[in-house]
Amino acid sequence: MQHATGLHPSVQILISDTDHDRLTGLARTVLDRAPETADELLAELDRAVITEAAAIPAGVVRMGSTVTVRGEGGDIRRITLVYPGDADIAENRISVLTPMGTALVGVSTGQVVCWSGRGGRKLSATVEAVDTPAGGGEH
Repeated sequence: MQHATGLHPSVQILISDTDHDRLTGLARTVLDRAPETADELLAELDRAVITEAAAIPAGVVRMGSTVTVRGEGGDIRRITLVYPGDADIAENRISVLTPMGTALVGVSTGQVVCWSGRGGRKLSATVEAVDTPAGGGEH
């Protein structure tokens, strides 16, 4: 069964060295329990441009960012990208280990993210705005 990668491979993603280290460790810890999820996240991390947190420009999704996305049908959602322990769908806090969360990490305002939903349905959304977390996403 083939799974879509989070993003179009030609689109550059940018990740801080701190987020990259933490996310790589997280993906490795869930490799046995959720290999497909871990593989997707590791693939995104492998192709990311890694830089210091202070050098990440505004408008790039990092851990803790609140992201405004426009779905295929035009619906707008504001979600916050978090680590699994902080996820709460009722509060719109989406885990980086969800297909949508993995697709969002490292992208910029204006980019379109694609992922596979339940039943293999292809989903996409456009990143309309990114609010940088206080402290630059360092938790």
